[in-house]
Amino acid sequence: MAKIKGSRGLMINGSLRTNGITTYMRNGKMIVRASNSMEKRSNTPSQFMQRQKMRHAVQLWKMLKYSNTTMFTQGSTAYGNFVSLANRLPVVYVTKGQMDQASFLMPGIPVSDGTLPELEQQLGEVDGTAALITSLKAADMAFPSQLFLYTAVQTQEYVPRVRFNVRKVAWQEMTQVDGHYVLKGEEFADEMKGWALVLVRDERCSPQTIVTRCTLYQSFTTTEALQAAAKSYGGLTDPDFLRPR
Repeated sequence: MAKIKGSRGLMINGSLRTNGITTYMRNGKMIVRASNSMEKRSNTPSQFMQRQKMRHAVQLWKMLKYSNTTMFTQGSTAYGNFVSLANRLPVVYVTKGQMDQASFLMPGIPVSDGTLPELEQQLGEVDGTAALITSLKAADMAFPSQLFLYTAVQTQEYVPRVRFNVRKVAWQEMTQVDGHYVLKGEEFADEMKGWALVLVRDERCSPQTIVTRCTLYQSFTTTEALQAAAKSYGGLTDPDFLRPR
């Protein structure tokens, strides 16, 4: 079957099944139908973990796209590139009622992937002021280089959600410390926010991930969270997996 690129960059090859709906191509036309099977879906621990991981990656991608700036150039699609990277994040467990909305701020969320060298980044203090400390040097500032700062905010709405925004950073905003450039400001002390500074030159960008002090996500990585999430889906195929050894 030929590969068809959807309008949002999702590559469809074969059929795509999600939330009770199956989407597939037939004679060059996209078919959408209900996928209600009477057969109970296998739900082994490894399958459940991977589904939860994929669910979270999809939610992060949806929220990141709202920033209107996505910089993923290393895969066949931006979506596929992002999901491949997000698959390395810790698994967060949410119940069935939250699955279509919840997303969590954590270290390592990818915001870009390109061929320029990655900028090392960490949160700290400079002269008593909170700062985003980077490995950026004067040599990296050659024209036509530009800097874009992604800010991620953990919100507590009906369910936890991460919201992203991005803005261009002027070189004059940067402060040089020991040969490297930093961004200073009290906002960098906020424990419900995260940041990533991306270097862009022509059509290339640096691969960057979020740095943050936020720990809210950790309470959704526990055995208790796994048990609650699995129960909402009807339990695991191997219930002994959760019993004390």
